[in-house]
Amino acid sequence: MRFLADENFPGLAVSELRTRGHDVVWILTDSPGISDEEVLARAKNENRVLLTFDKDFGELVFRAGKSASSGVILFRISAKSPDYVAETAARVLEHRDDWVGHFAVVEDTRVRLTKIPEKRF
Repeated sequence: MRFLADENFPGLAVSELRTRGHDVVWILTDSPGISDEEVLARAKNENRVLLTFDKDFGELVFRAGKSASSGVILFRISAKSPDYVAETAARVLEHRDDWVGHFAVVEDTRVRLTKIPEKRF
């Protein structure tokens, strides 16, 4: 599966996911400073699921109606140390493969998946 890590996603987590065989592109290294709308458009154009800590993406998808057909995974975990994020992201991504077309919220003890309305594809 292909992922696009938002600028706020820890580099250690990006490296760990790559080590485990995931195709991850990181905004911080090749497009720093682009807008959230541009991040969503890039994820869609490149067929990548977005990995982020930024709650604004929920607003963009569900309230502003921005397209996010490739899917969004929002991490809302309590410990944000790079090691913990890397471990949590790797574990969660290895146990599911139904991210496309969904807005997922990853918490410490659960993952919530909401289908993105079709009109936002």
